[in-house]
Amino acid sequence: MTLSGKIELMAPAGNFESLQAALDNGADSIYFGVEQLNMRARATINFTMEDLKEIAKRCNAKNVRTYLTLNTIIYDHDISVVKTLLNKAKEAGITAVIASDQAVIASARTIGMEVHISTQLNVTNVETVKFYSLFADTIVLSRELSLRQVKKITEQIEKEQIKGPSGNLVEIEIFGHGALCMAVSGKCYLSLHSHNSSANRGACKQNCRKKYTVIDQESGFEIEIDNEYMMSPKDLCTLDFLDQVIDSGIKVLKLEGRGRAPEYVAMVTKTYRDAIDSYYDGTFTKEKIDQWMEDLSTVYNRGFWSGYYLGQKLGEWSANPGSNATQKKVYVGKGVHFFPKSTIAEFKIEAYDIKIGDKIMITGPTTGVQELIIEDMMVNDLKLEKASKGDSCTLKLPFRVRNSDKLYKIVEQ
Repeated sequence: MTLSGKIELMAPAGNFESLQAALDNGADSIYFGVEQLNMRARATINFTMEDLKEIAKRCNAKNVRTYLTLNTIIYDHDISVVKTLLNKAKEAGITAVIASDQAVIASARTIGMEVHISTQLNVTNVETVKFYSLFADTIVLSRELSLRQVKKITEQIEKEQIKGPSGNLVEIEIFGHGALCMAVSGKCYLSLHSHNSSANRGACKQNCRKKYTVIDQESGFEIEIDNEYMMSPKDLCTLDFLDQVIDSGIKVLKLEGRGRAPEYVAMVTKTYRDAIDSYYDGTFTKEKIDQWMEDLSTVYNRGFWSGYYLGQKLGEWSANPGSNATQKKVYVGKGVHFFPKSTIAEFKIEAYDIKIGDKIMITGPTTGVQELIIEDMMVNDLKLEKASKGDSCTLKLPFRVRNSDKLYKIVEQ
């Protein structure tokens, strides 16, 4: 829980653009992977060991906690890398490690690094919480629990004064928003069987997101599973019952999305930040919820459902293989120069036209994600309404633009 007494909002960071987006939009903590030893080893551009100090520096400047995900299955040949990574993380000032393998847990405890128990360990009861409290200060519960079950665990922690190595009561974290897996707490072997690519080593091929035909081996009768990708769950969304989530006694709410785009991180973090603050301010209303849900729909999603939190036993499956987002971004061009005194940015238009009134997005490793409506612009030193491929375009902006930044136009779908 944060110093303000509010639950902690934990956001994903798959690269520096997403990290900055999380910081700019109100995250209390961020979690990230390094190279291949995390559950999103394939899905995103992971950080390297050399990035640890920069991650810690940016987050410390905003008093944001940093969590290194080291939660894959670990083999003997990984142990030396694990120990090196943990030592470098501790040296850099990373707050804690999220772990599931006992080798990682033991190594982290040996060097005095805070441990959080990953959902991969499938913690579903208070006795298991007691066991892991010997090693960890925060425990991520199984995704298959209802809020009633979660509340029973948090009440028992308080009643029995179950404390972690820090001497503080164990904090419970649950998953709040984003992609769900058909497997129990993410443990799946489909990808390994079909592609020799282990999901439990962070190399999931996402077989479950595809459409299948079922064949009766005896008769040869085929059934095409129509209208549903029935191994592909909709995305979890707890925003419309966030009051019940907070009342369950959890201390940390995790947003999923290390493999998703920076604008997804920005929107989801901002929306849940607003919702959490509204709950504590006493302004959590149906009108606000409707607007927040509309905002969440603009970025990548497979449709939304409440998971198992409200007592539902079966999943809700997505109706298509991709995103249901109501908006998409199209690449326009890249940053060329920034004039700090006049706060004017110059862009080279490389792909798509932009014009006055368009909604644009600028992203970059230091810039994060910035969105605005074009009100005025210069094209090839002339005041024009539209810029096309090959043009040089300048915009007056309230933030700095770097040469590595990309310019996108946001269009409705």
